[in-house]
Amino acid sequence: FVSPAGVRAVPGAGAALRPCSSRVAQDGINKPVIDRIIRVDHAGEYGANRIYAGQMAVLGRSSVGPVIQQMWNQEKNHLKKFNELMVAYRVRPTVLLPFWNVAGFVLGAGSALLGKKGAMACTVAVEESISEHYNNQIRTLIEEDPEKYKELLQVIKQFRDEEQEHHDIGLEHDAEATPAYSVLKTAIQLGCKAAIFLSERI
Repeated sequence: FVSPAGVRAVPGAGAALRPCSSRVAQDGINKPVIDRIIRVDHAGEYGANRIYAGQMAVLGRSSVGPVIQQMWNQEKNHLKKFNELMVAYRVRPTVLLPFWNVAGFVLGAGSALLGKKGAMACTVAVEESISEHYNNQIRTLIEEDPEKYKELLQVIKQFRDEEQEHHDIGLEHDAEATPAYSVLKTAIQLGCKAAIFLSERI
């Protein structure tokens, strides 16, 4: 729905997830799978934060600024949660964080320099990739043991739904009207796939 200020409220915004304990029982978990999932998700949410930071640097004072800020606030919550999970499951971050720091900001600012539609095209491309990636992880965890990974599944499902909302908001703000939209979207999504592949492994 739309607030009086014209900013669409994102369902699930502010929904509280239980804070996880500082450590979780490691017995019986598939450590390599969980390490890979948490490492890449932390990297993805870190990169998403940098993308929105870049967009806000360019478009923060524009009419679309409040919409971008609202999505960024959710990404900050996602990153905070994965920071907690990194500690709880004793997972090391990807060594590529310094690179994603710069690359994310450049992608966000660069897409925003194309205008509001360009920024939204970037959002659609990235969030579609992330939603698909989260769906793959949900399938993996359900195949492993849905009860054992109940908390992690809850987190990933909620974040998947919120990323899908960001994708839909991007479409509503004329992402597809961006010049060379399909080329831009394909290029960004290829970058996302490469980032996911690398961040899972190193």
